[in-house]
Amino acid sequence: MIVEDQSKVTSFLKHSLSRDGDPVQMMETHISRIFLSGDRAYKMKRAVLLPYVDFSTLDKRRTACLREIELNGPTAPGIYLAMRTITQAPDGEFAIDGEGSAIETIVEMKRFDQSLLLDHVAQSGGLTAQMMTALAGAIVQFHRRAPIVHDGAGAANTAAVLKINEAGFATSQVFSPEEVEELTARFNKRLAGLAGLLDRRAAAGKVRRCHGDLHLRNIFLLDGCPCLFDCIEFNDNIATSDILYDLAFLLMDLWHRGYVELANLVMNRYLDETGEDDGFAALSFFMAVRAAVRAHVVATQAEGAGAQASALASEARAYFELAVGLLQPPRPSLIAIGGLSGSGKSTLAEALAPHIGVPPGARILESDRIRKSLYDVPPETRLPQTAYCPEVSVRVYREISWRSRVILAQDGAAVADAVFDRVENRKLLEFAAREKRCTFSGFWLDADPGLLWQRVQTRKGGVSDATVDVLSQQLSKKTASIDWIKLNAARRTTELVDEILHQIQAKEPGLAYIAEGI
Repeated sequence: MIVEDQSKVTSFLKHSLSRDGDPVQMMETHISRIFLSGDRAYKMKRAVLLPYVDFSTLDKRRTACLREIELNGPTAPGIYLAMRTITQAPDGEFAIDGEGSAIETIVEMKRFDQSLLLDHVAQSGGLTAQMMTALAGAIVQFHRRAPIVHDGAGAANTAAVLKINEAGFATSQVFSPEEVEELTARFNKRLAGLAGLLDRRAAAGKVRRCHGDLHLRNIFLLDGCPCLFDCIEFNDNIATSDILYDLAFLLMDLWHRGYVELANLVMNRYLDETGEDDGFAALSFFMAVRAAVRAHVVATQAEGAGAQASALASEARAYFELAVGLLQPPRPSLIAIGGLSGSGKSTLAEALAPHIGVPPGARILESDRIRKSLYDVPPETRLPQTAYCPEVSVRVYREISWRSRVILAQDGAAVADAVFDRVENRKLLEFAAREKRCTFSGFWLDADPGLLWQRVQTRKGGVSDATVDVLSQQLSKKTASIDWIKLNAARRTTELVDEILHQIQAKEPGLAYIAEGI
């Protein structure tokens, strides 16, 4: 609901901010107007009163402007410059920081090339795995610094968001009351099943004052590094959430745009660094909540949008349908991919994981990353030979087994990636699945030694420390009979993924959800 006419201020800013006669560009969202001029951008809060934001008075808009600068400064250095005041003299003339009475406030920002926004990068096909890995790391660091909120209400916080969503849907006519009622019921049922987990995470300090609006449009590249900006400044309740709910907005956005591989990658890299596997079960639910948020926000924008109303309504419905799909019940499954160094295990695991289980796909348990974590070093750090002695390897495989149990206990899907040349290590995984009474599928990548040698010799970067000497040692050992499904490692990764999905679907139809078009 619009509570105040800001049209005169808007006209003034479009005129006064012009430089060298160039027209001011104006962008508009459901709660803000942004004026672009030269190397500056100016944001004005719209005088709106909605279920989740109250900009109904000048004082509230002023407070929001100051809060925006305070919260975004650390993650977007040099971008948020100052709050400016629009004044009106006794003769009625408007000015910026003039002598008259204050009638409006705006945030002055340093303008950056819009092509550096990650949603623009995504539209041009420029998102990369390296970029997403860096982004996951930036989010990890942000969440580690975020203030913990000990309100003791993990599930209650999420229930409050669901109520806001329900109220938000009522502000438009895009969705029928019956549709909203059914979706709300499904959300409440899923929340009831997760309530204990969310409350335990809150007690453990996982509820923090987060970004609150973490999607691709609110991330840009600064000197090639992803930077977060434009966080929620107007509602601490919305921005205070489980850190995985904060992450889920980005995962949902990537998934919605069709970047399922990158969504899975971000999730796995984030969990690799944080060890938040205990919250894995909540991720698809959190993504559904985020999709519902976007659905009602875009539906609200569609009201009175004129020629754009139809397109916005279609976009809102797409988010709504995604939310419905994300609420499907999860089913536990465990897949293991084994093979000697150079067989392509990690490449195959990363390509396969987005297609297993509910979005954002399967958790990858990679022996190389787990080994580095045992030594508390970054994944790219080369370890000494002593780190590969039999005693350490036993710890690595036990850790893979334990982590798989953590995921399976939450009805999640996991893909284990390791050599698995020893029968006892293969049995560890098989027993973990049998203990949960879930589907297990083991695959062995078979390859000619010459191909393995070539791949290891030419490999650059990455997490693996394997050398041709390591490969030679592996080849010299007699591998016990392997009863896992053999795959030809020389085939293309896409072909191998298709083969594995076919095998899984034949064993338990419906397990590879994404392969069915979710």
